[in-house]
Amino acid sequence: MRILVTGGAGFLGSHLCDRLIKDGNEVVCLDNYFTGRKLNIAHLLEHPSFEFVRHDIIDPFKYEVDQIYNLACPASPPHYQYNPIKTTKTSVMGAINCLGLAKRVKARVFQASTSEVYGDPAVHPQPESYWGNVNPIGKRSCYDEGKRCAETLFFDYHRENHVDIRVIRIFNTYGPRMHEADGRVVSNFIVQALRGEDITIYGDGQQTRSFCYVDDLIEGFVRFMNQTEIVGPMNLGNPGEFTMLQLAELTLKQVGGKSKIVHKPLPADDPKQRRPDITLARKIIKWEPTIPLEEGLQRTIAYFKTRV
Repeated sequence: MRILVTGGAGFLGSHLCDRLIKDGNEVVCLDNYFTGRKLNIAHLLEHPSFEFVRHDIIDPFKYEVDQIYNLACPASPPHYQYNPIKTTKTSVMGAINCLGLAKRVKARVFQASTSEVYGDPAVHPQPESYWGNVNPIGKRSCYDEGKRCAETLFFDYHRENHVDIRVIRIFNTYGPRMHEADGRVVSNFIVQALRGEDITIYGDGQQTRSFCYVDDLIEGFVRFMNQTEIVGPMNLGNPGEFTMLQLAELTLKQVGGKSKIVHKPLPADDPKQRRPDITLARKIIKWEPTIPLEEGLQRTIAYFKTRV
């Protein structure tokens, strides 16, 4: 197939491009390099099945493709809060442009949504049926509400125009090619430990996250995109739950050195718990994570040693 990947030079996008080409597809990678990097796709630039186009998905685009994966949007708080209006535009106008193209060329279109649609959840773990607890006017709203609106658009295009959609809600994912200045917890802890700096924990460190290694997530993407039973939304993430303190201690143990753990105030609207209910993924696509946190961290630390 000929497949368009928006945000294809990003952390997740570049791994997806690798996988799609390995499976024998042609890939058109669209990215404006806001958070994506040429470094992530440098090894693909000469590949005969890979085409890179520098473009911002806020502006319309036209390609003859069979499938579209919409991954374009900054996903870490420092990046999406840097220009919050642009973040909302990327989610909303980007979704409209992807859906419009899918409607015209009759392509199946995939939305990389997020666990952030659940906000600071009052239900734990979070099933797809939970509507969320989101602050619509906070600093994180540009991302949370942008992604929620994108989901709305996807389902309205599906109902009104019969566009063939797939919607995935991604929980915390980590691995090689994360940006070292990402601001997300795994990259923060690893970079701080490698530099011998204090490891910063916000709040008491008892807030929890689930961490899915990137290879597991991409496997879930491809399985979900190519099944015809449901359109979503479907949670993808690791149901194993760790506190921030546990993650910091594990990172220190693997990196070594003399870094200490220090505590700072908790940012506004930071969720206290985050863990996916992946019952649906297990049932429909026979998927669950296979790479434990210890092994995934080792691979990620090895990558960051080449970057820091």
